[in-house]
Amino acid sequence: MKEQLADILDQVLRRNPGEREFHQAVREVFESLEPVLRKNPQYVDAAVLERLCEPERQIIFRVPWVDDSGRVQINRGFRVEYNSALGPFKGGLRFHPSVYLGIVKFLGFEQVFKNSLTGMPIGGGKGGSDFDPRGRSQGEVMRFCQSFMTELYRHLGEHTDVPAGDIGVGGREIGYLFGQYKRITNRWEAGVLTGKGLSWGGSLVRTEATGYGTVLFAERMLGTRGQSFDGRRVVVSGAGNVAQYAIQKAQQLGGHVVGCSDSTGYVLDERGIDLPLLQQVREAERLPVSVYAERRGATFVPGRRVWEVGAEVALPCATQNELDEDDAAALARSGVLAVSEGANMPTTPAAVALLTEAGVLFAPGKAANAGGVATSALEMQQNASRDAWSFEYTEQRLAGIMHAIHDRCLTTADAYDAPGNYVVGANIAGFTKVADAMLALGVV
Repeated sequence: MKEQLADILDQVLRRNPGEREFHQAVREVFESLEPVLRKNPQYVDAAVLERLCEPERQIIFRVPWVDDSGRVQINRGFRVEYNSALGPFKGGLRFHPSVYLGIVKFLGFEQVFKNSLTGMPIGGGKGGSDFDPRGRSQGEVMRFCQSFMTELYRHLGEHTDVPAGDIGVGGREIGYLFGQYKRITNRWEAGVLTGKGLSWGGSLVRTEATGYGTVLFAERMLGTRGQSFDGRRVVVSGAGNVAQYAIQKAQQLGGHVVGCSDSTGYVLDERGIDLPLLQQVREAERLPVSVYAERRGATFVPGRRVWEVGAEVALPCATQNELDEDDAAALARSGVLAVSEGANMPTTPAAVALLTEAGVLFAPGKAANAGGVATSALEMQQNASRDAWSFEYTEQRLAGIMHAIHDRCLTTADAYDAPGNYVVGANIAGFTKVADAMLALGVV
């Protein structure tokens, strides 16, 4: 079976040259699957893995737009509709200069298993553009979003493909995208995008969901050892949406959050992060965390990563491969108890191995940050029934989903002789649900 897995992986590497993030994501899942394939030869016979590694559809398109000075700009747009065995494609759009096909495919591949773990009827997809909204005016962002949607709209629909936000795509961008979709199609199809504004079809808790879910999963993990967030020293990477609401939920649970970061460096605030001030600086004024440190009288450390601060709970909420082996070693030396990924694949394979070996509770992103897409699916439910739920009820649903994902990962890891290994549990539980659906649907 190892040889078969190695052959399939070699095929993936050959067919997708240069897509290092995608290679990393596939390799990480494959490392868990040997006992599954040995126990379920029907997956091998039906070439389920080979099909899973090939997206159903990859869309690449030109996005021309005009900037404020009247110059024509050209960006590249992507949508990878990865797997729809469980439901319509579902996954965010990322606007960032680093976006290329390999990143979109890695995110889409991870999304398939993440969405499977939620238990909701949604498939996996991802998209975006190498457009950078930072430093752009409102008008420029609007014109870009309208051009982007003018091509993408033909591939979307509440029963086909339902995008949401990701890095660089928040409520503002979703609004412009939805407005253009409505304009072109002449349909108020609320379920075609999630992360919408509350006054036009959005869901309460959706903004908070990814960060909240990451912390709820970590709390459940700590509970398996009779521990909690109460009084724990916490550090969070990032300072965007996911990081902010991870900070909020950790503080609600009694955690003492002392650090956060952005691409310029990190803040150490021993008094505890002042979340309203951080949100004012980052969301309202769109300024770097150094400005927060200046106004707060906290320490700003330029060009370095927040993991060197040391903590009992670490929440990587920024971007892929941001926590490496050296960072993991520093955290382990500081006595870290748990690491819960709020971003997608933020921890390198070597760092994951080191943390696991050190006995640290480790929650992979496909499980720990699934709260965002789970609440997007709840938003789709509300849109379909023309209903709106209270914050308390929606948060209760989110908590139930995150606890169920945790327990499913733990039970599956136990069943495959890897007790306490959430990576193995998440990979196998996510894979088997999708694989069984693919077998039921035939060779498609």
